[in-house]
Amino acid sequence: MNQKVVMFNLKKLNCDITPVSNGKEALEIFKNNSYDLILMDIMLPEMNGYEITTEIRKFEKLREVKNPVTIIALTANTYENDKEKCISVGMNEYLSKPFSAQQLIKTIEKFIPAE
Repeated sequence: MNQKVVMFNLKKLNCDITPVSNGKEALEIFKNNSYDLILMDIMLPEMNGYEITTEIRKFEKLREVKNPVTIIALTANTYENDKEKCISVGMNEYLSKPFSAQQLIKTIEKFIPAE
């Protein structure tokens, strides 16, 4: 349900969206495409968001990517060290659920300015 709400709001901004249902799918799709931004759920089946992000950053380093993709964590986890853990594995920002459409857009615009 959260994925559908996020997609609805991003489509209003004319974003191209590639939804995934599990971590392995996310990693494979990333490796075969180019993205400006990834909204990373921490609790995905098969691989969690921390594992996926770690693999994305390894892949980018191996490919000598000059502008790594922006990764924003979306999580229901609100423990004190969650944000630090997200940043430590290579995510750029952290947004805890529930969040408003305005909070999501404001967070995205920190990395990708509105046109």
